[in-house]
Amino acid sequence: MNQPDLVYTTYIKTTPEKLWAALTNPEFTRQYWGDNINRSDWRPGSHWQHVVGTDPSQIMVTGEVLESLPPKRLVLTWASPADLADVSRVTFEIEPVANLVRLNVVHGDFTPGSVMAGKVVQGWPLVLASLKSLLETGTAIDIFAVKGNCAKTSGG
Repeated sequence: MNQPDLVYTTYIKTTPEKLWAALTNPEFTRQYWGDNINRSDWRPGSHWQHVVGTDPSQIMVTGEVLESLPPKRLVLTWASPADLADVSRVTFEIEPVANLVRLNVVHGDFTPGSVMAGKVVQGWPLVLASLKSLLETGTAIDIFAVKGNCAKTSGG
């Protein structure tokens, strides 16, 4: 049986432009994603990587930029470099709502029997909570401290 899409929605007191920068700028991602960075030129067809910030040769996730419409929509393929056949798709949709921004993250199109699906199911809530905290308060949460108290997973 295929893994259903994982859908996460959060409202953040920020602007679409700041949220876009937080998703695509390595110095932003380092702050809320456990010192890891996302790097790419973010153009459709380009390669992107989620990299351990302290060791840029250690790639945790890789993929292709499928769509990039700043500051509204970003669609990526997502796979571990150790198992490129276990590829999935992540869509970030950014929409202003009053003085907030709604962020929808849909992670889906998992391959049957996907290992990555099990990794990201707990990872995304932590990353998105940290992102929201950073944008609203200036301080991210320590996702690895929280993750240590959850079931052991990685990715996401």
